[in-house]
Amino acid sequence: MLHRRTLLQGAALGGLASSLDSQGAKAEEAAIWSAEYSATKAPGVELAIYRKRVGPPGGKPLPVLFFVHGSSASGRPTYDLTIPGRDDISLMNVAARWGYDVWTMDHEGYGKSTRTSGNSDIASGVADLIVAGDLVRRETGQERMHMMGESSGALRVGAYAMARPDRVGRLVLQAFTYTGQGSGTLSKRAEQAEYFRTHNRRPRDAGMLGSIFTRDKPDTTDQDVIDAFVKAELPFGDSVPAGTYLDMTVNLPVVHPDRVTAPVLMISGQYDGIASMDDICDFFKKLPNGDKQLTIIPGAAHTLVSSKQRFAFWRVMKSWLEG
Repeated sequence: MLHRRTLLQGAALGGLASSLDSQGAKAEEAAIWSAEYSATKAPGVELAIYRKRVGPPGGKPLPVLFFVHGSSASGRPTYDLTIPGRDDISLMNVAARWGYDVWTMDHEGYGKSTRTSGNSDIASGVADLIVAGDLVRRETGQERMHMMGESSGALRVGAYAMARPDRVGRLVLQAFTYTGQGSGTLSKRAEQAEYFRTHNRRPRDAGMLGSIFTRDKPDTTDQDVIDAFVKAELPFGDSVPAGTYLDMTVNLPVVHPDRVTAPVLMISGQYDGIASMDDICDFFKKLPNGDKQLTIIPGAAHTLVSSKQRFAFWRVMKSWLEG
């Protein structure tokens, strides 16, 4: 099915939340089953992997959807955030109720995965995904998995799709950057390139984590969501690996469109500073598979997953994954 480039206009967003709510009304009461796994990447290096679906495994396998986190936070705070009294934030829960077997992980040096002396660059992330993908195949019997990555997570997804085209289904690249040309965020980040070269980890605090949601345009994410995200992520330490920041400042491109043969949805927020529109469109034009789509979400910034415009993002992604 051919998906053309699209731009969601503000008027088209009316009723998205209610539409998703009505579609998922019956599923809302379904019990979500969850599990945590540990997979060995190398001697002494364990990767934490997480899974959610409606009901325990058994019977007909469900399609697999794997979420890949970005540079500054681990898997569950990004995709499975819990806020008391709210059930409209965790994308893992939402996608499980769509009918997917949903997975995410903490890359090496993040979250519950082993903290090593490495910098967890994009190449390391691909190695992580190969290990995780093998576990997913053993547990589900599914040869292919749909994948969605945010920011540097989108780079990991694209690089994995180049390395293992036989293991991927439909891809969602959210807040993707190709060459970095015209990116205000990356131009500023490049000022610290030498630090990223000489330090395998970089510091982060509550202010830095909160700035993920506010640096491009304030008030695009609810403050209680930002606070919950920071609270969930900070226990994992005051530093994170610097490898993806190094790759995004001096080593782009790390994903080559002519080698990504899977169907691709590229989706970004209107105010996202991680990539210029020219850069995004250049990558999009070079993708060889005619089954591709480019969507810009109005009113959104860098992160879409838990933003105020998340319902628009969810709707587009759900439709895309259904093909």
